Amino acid sequence: MDHQTSLHNLVRFFETLTLAQSQDLSGVYTDDAYFKDPFNEVRGLPAVTHIFQHMFVQVEKPRFKITSTVLQGDTAFLCWDFYFYMKKFNPDEQCIRGATHIRFAADGRVQMHRDYWDAAEELYEKLPVLGSLMRMLKRMANK
Repeated sequence: MDHQTSLHNLVRFFETLTLAQSQDLSGVYTDDAYFKDPFNEVRGLPAVTHIFQHMFVQVEKPRFKITSTVLQGDTAFLCWDFYFYMKKFNPDEQCIRGATHIRFAADGRVQMHRDYWDAAEELYEKLPVLGSLMRMLKRMANK
């Protein structure tokens, strides 16, 4: 199956994602979907749904901008910018840059979703106390 339509639909899903849409991901993810990011590793639609819903609890106004995609067979790679506001610490809009490796099932839904992004650089360094420590460790490692 050509998954060009699957990829197009997935990009649209991420770029228009709302809390209401995160309630039912069955049209996007398979029942046994695997999801992994720097903080989570889960299998199954209920667990994946929980991760998406939790995102809206943790941050304000989360949104994705897909900057590029590559598709080969049933496998896709998406580069993205994730914009959000921290509920504490910093009133400015934040941005995390990362990428997602996707494998589509035969029906076009996501069977495997693996996020790659640097939690230390993209998140921890932006937190007040922890950020100072992370930047100091980074400087020490670069010497």
